Amino acid sequence: MRARKHILIVEDEKHIAMIVKYNLEAEGYRVTLVGDGPTGIRLIQADHYAFDLMILDLMLPGMSGYAVCETIREENIMMPILILSARSLPEDRARGFDCGANQYLNKPFDLEELLARVKNLLKLHPRRNQSAAPAPPTKVNAISFGKANINFETYEVRVDNRDFKMTHKELQLLRYFVENQGRVISRQELLSEVWEINGEMQTRSVDQFMLRLRKIFEMDPAKPKHFLTLRDAGYRFLAEPIGGPSTDADPSPQPNDL
Repeated sequence: MRARKHILIVEDEKHIAMIVKYNLEAEGYRVTLVGDGPTGIRLIQADHYAFDLMILDLMLPGMSGYAVCETIREENIMMPILILSARSLPEDRARGFDCGANQYLNKPFDLEELLARVKNLLKLHPRRNQSAAPAPPTKVNAISFGKANINFETYEVRVDNRDFKMTHKELQLLRYFVENQGRVISRQELLSEVWEINGEMQTRSVDQFMLRLRKIFEMDPAKPKHFLTLRDAGYRFLAEPIGGPSTDADPSPQPNDL
């Protein structure tokens, strides 16, 4: 099964962002939405190949879209960038292309034109080819890490010679982390793939479940080694920690984490 293309929208005008997101998802794309430049950069820096394309506004809180684009290109990240902006002067467009944008579309825009440009950019600038594409997540029926042994088929969970009862949803979340080990996973993705709800919904479910996983599996839940939080980026599971707790981890999930 071919993986869905993943598009990052960096747009602070909520109504525009949601219209674009809804229509891209209707076309079969996977979409992550953020409202400021620094968060968009952190997501991309956490995994250079997490996204296949970015739709970028120019007038953003925190830093301009020009600065976002320049930062990405300075790190030699060749993800295609489509600027979507109300700035319509020739010098604005020229600056956008000078910063490294591939396309520039003015607001207000025609939705069909936007979708066509996205489709063409993804075709002309594929992020992953057959040789470079990571294998799809392998279904895991059992795993051992730290002092834990888990059997997802029988719901058996044993940690440090103690049996634990876990709910179906807790095991479902744990399994998703295990099958995507090492990858930074956003809050939106967890809500969509594990809870099967709109990733834009405001809910503390992810926070509460992460605390529960740490309480069960971490030797010191305040200094996690396996279930890490990357502020403003998401979560990451490591079965084999490297040198103890990650220095980029924030042990306490925050309400505004993605």
